[in-house]
Amino acid sequence: MDKRQQFIASGVIAVLVVIVLCAGILGPPREAAITTDRLGPEHGETVANYLDRARNSLSGADEPRFALVSLTTEITPAAAVALAAGMRVAGVIFHVPIPRVQTSIITVNTPDGAEAILRSPGNAIAQLSLVRAPNERQQRINSVSAARLYEGCACIVGLTVRANPAALTDLSHRDGVRAVEALPPDAVAGRFAVVPLLPEYTDLVVAGPDDGDVPVS
Repeated sequence: MDKRQQFIASGVIAVLVVIVLCAGILGPPREAAITTDRLGPEHGETVANYLDRARNSLSGADEPRFALVSLTTEITPAAAVALAAGMRVAGVIFHVPIPRVQTSIITVNTPDGAEAILRSPGNAIAQLSLVRAPNERQQRINSVSAARLYEGCACIVGLTVRANPAALTDLSHRDGVRAVEALPPDAVAGRFAVVPLLPEYTDLVVAGPDDGDVPVS
């Protein structure tokens, strides 16, 4: 097994463990929770309106809360570690940029700090490998995305973190951070949806074209 296969295999194992736990195989089944909390812009919302909402969300009681960190441009895992120094990072959001091609948004949970962030591309690749592509074009897009993630691309577009409002406000002023949006303090881990504000969104939050050629790698 070569280095790339080992890299993907370790990610697949980690993803399968999460799937097993989430499916309740290790415990009795429970009723599905209703997810009402949400981080990120709404489809069709103006970027300016979302940025205002994000800023306003940082006020309130001084209690730890989950938040979405949106970036001005894509960054590497190492840059993400540096950017979020001192923060509890709960998740890393990947999106491989390819001009005029729609690629998947992949969220990787990071339960154990900086090392988990650095390993997160392998988990992202594993998630892609578990998705059945509906057509040959999407299969090629996933293949190129996986290759670029393996090569260590700058493909992180957001982070989910947990901190108090003062720390989140400080984070929102760091270089490379476009917005920080916080949930109420009573939000529960794993019970909220996250939709990143992609760097390519400059006016409206709408999907771009998907008519470009898929590169070889």
